[in-house]
Parts: sequence; C-alpha cells; structure tokens
Amino acid sequence: MTLKTILLAAALVAAPTVAPGLAFAQAGGVAIANPEGAVAGSRAWATARTQIETTYKTQLDQAQARRDAISRELQPLVTAFNTARAAPNANQASLQTQAQAIQTREQAGQAELQRLTAPASRAQAYAIEQISAKLPDAVQAVVRARNINLLLRPDAALFSQPAADVTAAITTELDRLVPTVNTTPPANWQPGQQQQGGAAGAAPTAGARPAATTPARPSTGGR
Repeated sequence: MTLKTILLAAALVAAPTVAPGLAFAQAGGVAIANPEGAVAGSRAWATARTQIETTYKTQLDQAQARRDAISRELQPLVTAFNTARAAPNANQASLQTQAQAIQTREQAGQAELQRLTAPASRAQAYAIEQISAKLPDAVQAVVRARNINLLLRPDAALFSQPAADVTAAITTELDRLVPTVNTTPPANWQPGQQQQGGAAGAAPTAGARPAATTPARPSTGGR
C-alpha cells in the first residue's frame, strides 16, 4: 500500500456518513450507494488531493523514506522473533521481551510518521469535510430524480444488480454542488467543526486518524 493510498483512506475516515433519515434508494424503488466512494470519486477531491500532494511533497517524501527505513529496521527483529518462537522449547519470557521491543519500536515509528504527515492529513481532512457537507444534498437530488424509496450501503445488501448502484450519480451531483474546495484549513479548524451545527445527515466522527502508519507487524502472540 502506498503512502498516497494511506492518505486517502485516512482522510475518508473524517467524512460524515449519510444518516438513516436520508438513506432512500432504485431498482423497484431500492438502490445501493457508497457515500465515501462518491466523495472519493469527485473531481473536487481529485483536484484537492493533487494540490495537497504538491504542497506537502517534501514532507510526504520524507515520510515515505522513513517508512521504508523503519520497515527495514523492524524486519530483522521480526525475523529473529519468529526464529526464536519456532525453536523447540522456546523461552516464553524472552519471546515476550522481543515482542515488546518490536511493538515499542513500531509505535515510535508510527508516531514519527504521524508527525511528518500531519499537515497533509489535516489539509486532506479539511477538503473531504467540505465535499461531505454537500453529500446529503447530492443524495436527495438522486433520490428525487430516480424515485428511490430505500437506499442501502453495499455491505447491507445481500445481492444487488450493478444497475442498482447509484454511487456514480451521487458523485455527479457532488461535482455540480462542489466544483472546488479550499485545501488550506483555518488555523483553529478541527475535523468535524462544519457538522457541529447540526447539518442534516452529517454525523461527526471521532476525528481523522493520522495519515500514515508503519508496516503491520507479524503476530507476536503465543499462538
């Protein structure tokens, strides 16, 4: 997974979801839609992402270099741990110490990457929030235009025909409603602020997670 992919996923965590009261839908009055996918597919997001990747290129390149370095640093520790664990009559206390050392170094690396990518992650969350603020309006426009009575997320449907997916239609509405967004958040801005006024369908989340993580470590449990 590339750092840019991680950034997109992290930014989308900050996007509000469509409240049940706004979830209406197509085929036979029933349709499915992925609201996060609709936001991610918008032209405003594509433009904002490119701008942010350009503005913060130095920090993102540094983060990628550090991520690669941390992965190389962790690999021999993980290899040594796995070798020790596979040995007959492995010393459990020693294994626990090794596992703790790996976890501690991994957490330190993650914190370092979060500091490096924080400005870009914050800018992306700000852009996503601006687009997501218009998501309920985009959903309602598609609902009205297609006479939808029930709209489900894809993971809530046991089966659906491709024609029942109106995600692309919602993205088209978002492109009309939000052609561009600002990628420079105000100094005192925090994720979720735009939804605190009670905007319909905008359920604020606990806040965006940092933009980068260290490589996932192998399981260090006993079995």
